[in-house]
Amino acid sequence: MAQQHPQPPPGLARCYRHQERETGVRCTRCDRPICPDCMVSASVGYQCRQCVHGAAGAGRAARPRTLAGGSVTADPALVTKVLLALNVAVFIAVLAGGDQWVVNLGMLGLATDGFTVQGLQLVPNEIGVADGEVYRLLTAAFLHQEIWHIGFNMLGLWFLGPSLESALGRSRFIALYLLSALAGSTLSYALAEPNQLSLGASGAIFGLFGATAVLARRLRYDMRPILVLLAINLVITFTWSSIAWQAHIGGLVAGAAVAFGMVHAPRQRRTAVQIAVCAAVALVIVATCLVRTAQLVG
Repeated sequence: MAQQHPQPPPGLARCYRHQERETGVRCTRCDRPICPDCMVSASVGYQCRQCVHGAAGAGRAARPRTLAGGSVTADPALVTKVLLALNVAVFIAVLAGGDQWVVNLGMLGLATDGFTVQGLQLVPNEIGVADGEVYRLLTAAFLHQEIWHIGFNMLGLWFLGPSLESALGRSRFIALYLLSALAGSTLSYALAEPNQLSLGASGAIFGLFGATAVLARRLRYDMRPILVLLAINLVITFTWSSIAWQAHIGGLVAGAAVAFGMVHAPRQRRTAVQIAVCAAVALVIVATCLVRTAQLVG
């Protein structure tokens, strides 16, 4: 008589090789459930032995892919390093060039004659996003004036960036970062006073926080560390008077939305769904800016 394996009650998925074992872990390449005996540690999550040894079948892509379908690269933190270097380079330029960099490139809805920065009158006429300077929505995310400001933001970028870049791939990580930065500036534009000048990569960094929480949930990791860190940053956001909370919240929501679309997109039409999610977030950003501009110049 054939030996009968005890069958677990309905609940978690069952390992595709060992049907009697429940598991909450899936291969980051083929998305099949795998038990501890079938897991092989990867740069992000775990892969099954078939995928690791290249025997997953002719239907699978020959090139290794990240969790979100991006190409696996030799340096999974390259974009993070470039972004960090760019922020530092602009910070040095601001130190050398003074307030004019901030006034010309910082996030500003609309300011007119008499607008001052640090007691200096620097606006000869109307300036701001509502006056057509839409580039401020992005350039402001690379500006910092204080060493503590860039220090905290770059620490967050270095802490969160490499793991997200490894999981998403370079192009998807760039889209996540830039859309989070733009969303942060957009919410500041929509809710803050028109002549409130703001700057910093905080919107993009909060987008990375949101994306990390989504990724941890997708991989069934312990979410407590990232949630505690996020909670601390939110407390700081709403207790320090000099912080533009709108940028933080805008970046956080956009980052979580983009990451959710990227890591939960079905494999059969993954790229199309990911592009659609990014386009939807971009459309919300554009629509919000148009509405706010109409309010300010109407």
